Amino acid sequence: MPTRRETLKSAAAFAAAGALPLPFRRLAPAGSIPPVDPEEAEQPGDAAEPVSLFDFEPLAKKKMSHAAWEYVNGAAADEITVRWNREALDRIRLKPRVLVDVSKPDPRVTLLGQEMPFPILLAPTASHRAYHPEGELATARAAGARGATMVLSTLANTSVEDVVRAAKSPVWFQLYVQSDRGFTRELVRRAVAAGCKALCLTVDTPISGARNREQRAHLTMPPGVGYPNLTGLKAAEDITTHMARRESSIFSTLLSADLTWKDVSWLQSFAGVPVLLKGVLNPDDADHAVKEGVAGIIVSNHGGRNLDTVPATADALPGVVERVAGRVPVLMDGGIRRGTDVLKALALGATAVQIGRPYLYGLGAAGEDGVSGVLKILQQEFLMALALSGRPRIRDIDRSVLWSAA
Repeated sequence: MPTRRETLKSAAAFAAAGALPLPFRRLAPAGSIPPVDPEEAEQPGDAAEPVSLFDFEPLAKKKMSHAAWEYVNGAAADEITVRWNREALDRIRLKPRVLVDVSKPDPRVTLLGQEMPFPILLAPTASHRAYHPEGELATARAAGARGATMVLSTLANTSVEDVVRAAKSPVWFQLYVQSDRGFTRELVRRAVAAGCKALCLTVDTPISGARNREQRAHLTMPPGVGYPNLTGLKAAEDITTHMARRESSIFSTLLSADLTWKDVSWLQSFAGVPVLLKGVLNPDDADHAVKEGVAGIIVSNHGGRNLDTVPATADALPGVVERVAGRVPVLMDGGIRRGTDVLKALALGATAVQIGRPYLYGLGAAGEDGVSGVLKILQQEFLMALALSGRPRIRDIDRSVLWSAA
């Protein structure tokens, strides 16, 4: 039986070959993470390296402010849907095949004409500088280091121009349509001119949900930090006032309750890049969206942050996929924490997945290195899932991967 030291040496060898994450002793807020000699790893008193996405949460909690932590983790009302997102994926069982040649796994996927090394994108999330001083720039650099597409939020603390300049991988732009449609048109023009390759129109948030933890937390931005993508918009200037009043959502004035299907057609008339709808759960809406000519659907319940007790995204995904019937790609977010979760989503018909909270934990824990670590672990776990399920290529993944219908 191998000794602990021999086991650690073997793990380091696999890591060097790209099969497993190389250990590092602790996460630093900035700078590179040097490899640790496996013979010195996990000595008494040392902080263990994150080896799963779940490991980043306690590290982030120690470094984030209480308000930022509550904002990231909070969901709507009784937070039932956000729990269901995770539980639905846990319920799905896998049906592996054996004696399959898995020596050359191929996790690449082509989405909207863009080849991605893994079917994993960074979902749009607001206010990255609330979690780390480098904010969206750190996120963009980490995404580039791991070859992942970043979807930048309208409510970023860094301008779309600066983020795209810092990025080494494609950037998409998430859009909240403003009541001032002229401002919205100009914002889209800015994003496209900066180099964003697609627009993700959020359609599930005409108003804000009952985010009780967010109300209690009283999140504020660091001095001098704002929302440069909304420069010149009075509603954005009013955010500080809403924060001070502890209203139900600090972003309530930045939402458009009069958003309708007409706006989808209007946006596509001048966008010049593919438009995806983010926040679709109802198959009827998915069918309508395809008929409107959208380029893709993102099955999402906003991380459980809007209307509580809507279904988990893994439960909603099959119905949407069936109705769309391959006419456009379907993506999914919500609850993804493991490589097996990515495999399950693809088996249910998704073309790719997006992650949100996990990379924010990485950002809060260690900035760029933390986000890169989250992506590295998830990508490597997905490679493991492909091999161990006996489906080494994306095209091998279908419902036969599942033990029974989800």
